[in-house]
Amino acid sequence: MKEKIQKNILIKNKRATFDYEILDVFTAGIVLVGTEIKSLRQGKGSLVDTYCYFHGGELWVKNMYIAEYFYGTYNNHVARRDRKLLLNRKELRKLEEASKSVGTTIVPTKLFINERGLAKLQIGLARGKKEYDKRASIKERDDRREMDRAMKR
Repeated sequence: MKEKIQKNILIKNKRATFDYEILDVFTAGIVLVGTEIKSLRQGKGSLVDTYCYFHGGELWVKNMYIAEYFYGTYNNHVARRDRKLLLNRKELRKLEEASKSVGTTIVPTKLFINERGLAKLQIGLARGKKEYDKRASIKERDDRREMDRAMKR
């Protein structure tokens, strides 16, 4: 029996926005094999502990988890392999220049399937937050939650 496949798959990296201050955002395509896209359409992926790096002038995402496809045979994919990201040359050059500066990195923030059925990865040029910045983020979130509760009453 086939499982119902969701139309709008969205996998978020919540830790990225907590640990990093996102400076700039890009949307990149991903090079996937057949069983990977089938598994993603079932919503079985994770962006925990992922990051992007340059190798040979190309941008790659490391440690992205896509579960093995249940109905896959010996052709099934490796769950945590490096995957190539697709951006145009201008965006690649801009990201490479910015990532060379000290304190910045490239982190995936969202993985989604667009309206044409293609898997896309939203990546952000990020700078790491200090401990006091994280505390301020937690305080802001708690204050917003309290105001929402007060409005509902």
